[in-house]
Amino acid sequence: MKRLCLFFAALTFCAVTMPLFAQPVTLRFKYKKDDNLRILGTVQEDVKYNGRLNHHATIVNRVTLHVDDVDEAGRGHYTGTFMTSESSTSRVSENFSWGEEFKSAYWRDSLGNYDISDDYFMPVVRDVPVFSEKPVSPGDTWTAAGYEAQDLRRTFGIAKPYKVPFTAEYEYVRDEEGEGADSSHAKKTFQVISCKYNLYYESPVPSRPQGDYPVATMGYSHRLIWWDNDKGMIDHAEESFRIVIETALGNTYDFSGTTREEVTEFVRTATEEAVREAQQKVQELGLENVEVKKSEKGLTLSIENIQFEADSAVLLSSEKEKLKKLSAIIAMYPDNDLLVSGHTAMAGTEKARQALSEERAGAVADFLVQLGVRDSYHIFTQGFGARIPIAPNSTEAGKAKNRRVEITILDK
Repeated sequence: MKRLCLFFAALTFCAVTMPLFAQPVTLRFKYKKDDNLRILGTVQEDVKYNGRLNHHATIVNRVTLHVDDVDEAGRGHYTGTFMTSESSTSRVSENFSWGEEFKSAYWRDSLGNYDISDDYFMPVVRDVPVFSEKPVSPGDTWTAAGYEAQDLRRTFGIAKPYKVPFTAEYEYVRDEEGEGADSSHAKKTFQVISCKYNLYYESPVPSRPQGDYPVATMGYSHRLIWWDNDKGMIDHAEESFRIVIETALGNTYDFSGTTREEVTEFVRTATEEAVREAQQKVQELGLENVEVKKSEKGLTLSIENIQFEADSAVLLSSEKEKLKKLSAIIAMYPDNDLLVSGHTAMAGTEKARQALSEERAGAVADFLVQLGVRDSYHIFTQGFGARIPIAPNSTEAGKAKNRRVEITILDK
């Protein structure tokens, strides 16, 4: 189960609790056309099947959202991409592989209510938070309806989002001063909101049941949300949860764990101006065999003829120095995540090329983590083998260009 909401918790947070006699405030979402948001959540989850632990998973959920319209009622229309990367085994590398992507589009009003088609399976948790229509003070409570929309296509063949309704209980707990989730670490005053709900839902029997299907869903979610009312958006949040699904054949699926999530605004990097600035920086740094280009996902720094020890993913010292210099360009975009892609020349078997490209991307990502360019939750990897050549593999010069690693400063 890949829990994905639209609020996320900072990995570190130092706060000072404010007095409880704060003036009543009106809590509202605020939307601005062409705003860009990056949402990153990490989930630590235990999965049990029929009472036995099946596996523990570390899941990274990454979302990029663009506000492409704001209507007269103050609703914002989001279009976005949801990516999930999951690790259920111990990893030698410190980074996460780029995972499955889901597109989504929906309206959300100023209170927090969604208007979303059944064509979309993300986000999972909807209408959370939904704010009171009245101004509230610390200690005030209210309730609002919400629902989870689970993706059970693979497990049970259910073609549309499997919706589980609930009533959430909210409390405006306190005001709190602390650092925001973005790279500026600016001091802010947050409204800390508690959201709790229990689940119990008995599913309707399918008209033509085929195989197993869910008959009951139960569980709970407890969240704390650090709300930035000046921006009209969540800054970060944390959650503990448990979801249990019982099926017609008597099977039980049990998901439990914690979620930490953060929301930041970010700069679009796939622009002509960004390319020019990066190209100038490459020249100033005296970097050879580095091409700067716009790509589908952002601004890409392509390191051609990157040098490793023979048939390995061990970086040579010369390439480490090159990456140290490139980190100056990456530092220009501190709130953008990174995607490191490995490519090989046409040599060896397809399986070997694929494995080597993944290992080399991982080696570069790990070195960037060691440099402190990003932590391991903000950098992802992909391997493409020899499937995307940029030069003929019939010459040594062409092979050298194809033997590359690309670092993309992500804007989507």
